[in-house]
Amino acid sequence: MNEHDSEKISGILRSLGYKETENRNNADLIIFNTCLVRENAELKVYGNIGELKRLKRKNKDLTVAICGCMMQKKEIRDVIREKYKQVDIIFGTHNIHKLPELLENYRQSDNMLIDVWEDSGEIIEQIPTNRKYDYKAFLNIMYGCNNFCTYCIVPYTRGREKSRSPEKILKEVNRLAKEGFKEITLLGQNVNSYGKTLNNKMTFAELLRKINEVKGIKRIRFMTSHPKDLSDDLIYAIRDCENVCKHIHLPFQAGSNKILKLMNRKYTKEQYLELMYKIRQEIPDIAITTDIIVGFPNETEKDFEDTLDVVRKSRFDSAFTFLYSVREGTPAAKMEDQIPDKLKHERFQKLLDTLHPISYENNKRTIGKTFDVLVEGVSKNDDTMYTGRTGTNKLVHFKANEKFIGKIVNVKIKSVKTWSLQGEIVD
Repeated sequence: MNEHDSEKISGILRSLGYKETENRNNADLIIFNTCLVRENAELKVYGNIGELKRLKRKNKDLTVAICGCMMQKKEIRDVIREKYKQVDIIFGTHNIHKLPELLENYRQSDNMLIDVWEDSGEIIEQIPTNRKYDYKAFLNIMYGCNNFCTYCIVPYTRGREKSRSPEKILKEVNRLAKEGFKEITLLGQNVNSYGKTLNNKMTFAELLRKINEVKGIKRIRFMTSHPKDLSDDLIYAIRDCENVCKHIHLPFQAGSNKILKLMNRKYTKEQYLELMYKIRQEIPDIAITTDIIVGFPNETEKDFEDTLDVVRKSRFDSAFTFLYSVREGTPAAKMEDQIPDKLKHERFQKLLDTLHPISYENNKRTIGKTFDVLVEGVSKNDDTMYTGRTGTNKLVHFKANEKFIGKIVNVKIKSVKTWSLQGEIVD
């Protein structure tokens, strides 16, 4: 979500005549688009803003803006206003489209400008977007969240669910196809609940089938799915649609029914495992990834063992794993029996020790097989190698050159690691 918001901000600024610079010392405008999901991200923002104090003294014409989820919280806005005088403009998640107006208003007043909306009302369409890649694109199909998981701040910063109309989504998909994009990722806090706010109801499964018919788009991805809303129709759509990637990210967060209830996840361990079985029965070659939180308040050893049990039975291809951190303003922050950090870290290591061998074993099954891989660029770790992703979202390293970037090639897998595959391009 934030990455696509940043593309929109960049698109707006380009339309105003701004050009990007890698060196902040050369900048006339610096914007921080913030995240509030994890405490670490919040602390990084404060550190980065603090570093600009010296730069602002040197360059009196520098404008500093901060936006995103952090700014939706009044307590954080107050901290910025009182302690970080080098910040000039504060706005939130709902009024990105107002950025040109905010910049002009600041220039005329020269005082710190704060404009944060609690809700955007109608969905704002046709915001200029400066996309990071010219072969793959993010595309919002909905905004906000109605789930109110007790550890999550998103419903308070992004607002309630709103679905874009299928007509506008399909128009954007067709435009992207004409511009040569090969892969799109459909975005929503919970894409499985798409369509519930529309007058003319359309399910996410129905939307996928329509997008699958668009000529030119070779890959369709989506994120994120909530287990409680993943229907049989959606499983069948993923199975049947040739261009829908056979990969699903399905966070289970915890394996204990007690903890799941405290999290307000609205499903049980048994229901999640049944869903996993159903998905694998219908789509045997699918890759399934997940999110897991360790150390949620009241988590006992038995509760944690339930989490490990789900990991062993589900055999995830990979997982985003998190130590629970208190987010002020969420119900979980007020819960008793917060878990000591030392115990959290011990359990976290046990989780990794369980996950990693499974990921490696899953990857080993790809050796000798050939996959379609979308070439994304030079490897970050080895500039003699290029990287890309399979339809199942596995990272692959191989020899290539820059003419292959943005193309889909056949790669035969020769060896594997826990988090990646190595192969060679074949005809």
